[in-house]
Amino acid sequence: MSRKARPPHLPFLNGVPGFEPGLDPIPTEQWLIPDTEADAWLRDKCLIMKMSRPEVSGGTLDSAACEELLAMMVDATGNVPGQSMPSALEEAASLVSDDLCILEARRPGDWRLTAGVLCAPTYWTLPERVGLDLGGLHGPVPDGDPELASRIGRIFTGLQPGVVLERFNWTVQASDKRYTPDRPSTAGKSPRDLHFRVERQTLRKLPESGAVVFTIRICLDPLLPILEDGATREAFEDAWLGAPAHVRAYKHWQELELLVAEACRQAQNAGQIL
Repeated sequence: MSRKARPPHLPFLNGVPGFEPGLDPIPTEQWLIPDTEADAWLRDKCLIMKMSRPEVSGGTLDSAACEELLAMMVDATGNVPGQSMPSALEEAASLVSDDLCILEARRPGDWRLTAGVLCAPTYWTLPERVGLDLGGLHGPVPDGDPELASRIGRIFTGLQPGVVLERFNWTVQASDKRYTPDRPSTAGKSPRDLHFRVERQTLRKLPESGAVVFTIRICLDPLLPILEDGATREAFEDAWLGAPAHVRAYKHWQELELLVAEACRQAQNAGQIL
């Protein structure tokens, strides 16, 4: 795989996936820049925001926190809104490929999703989650409520302005779509349809409002070229096959098993020819 074709993130190189927060601090200048997905996605994202607004935007979109975030994003990206979006949060979301969620604690420790723009959901929708606390948001995740929700709540409360935390989540899907409120079906699909889907997530506390902004950037790349490099393929196979049963079940990987196995075989053969 050429350097140019290599996806920006390959989190399986760090081992098997899990549900731990796994948050690492990064320099603030790397919060949104470089936006590796803007060329591939931002235009389509803005069209979805305009054409499917009730499905992808929700909550209090012009709150003080949303206004504060918009100002911070203009400063961080050096860009100004040019899409004539109807609210501060939607204007902010039009500047980057990332989806944006605002969480606020109206009572100490009671962090809730108060606003969001979600155009590249990984098999969920924003309207069903607005207003939920961390327990409700993480309830579908194994051990998500109360254990994981409590840990994340402590992170939110202790997060200091000026600190940016980053984590990655990944899966494989049988589609090249980023807007996926429902899990793509594997029916009639071949290994060429498989795409490696990475969520690059960040947390940052807004200094004036005290809200936390949760960003989600979807990176989507064909799986076969990734697997042609032998060492990379071995690391992927180790992470894919070594994932705990509850992780595999939550991610519905059993539905992809035959396609992924065939993709690994095809990629190995292609790598031997190159």
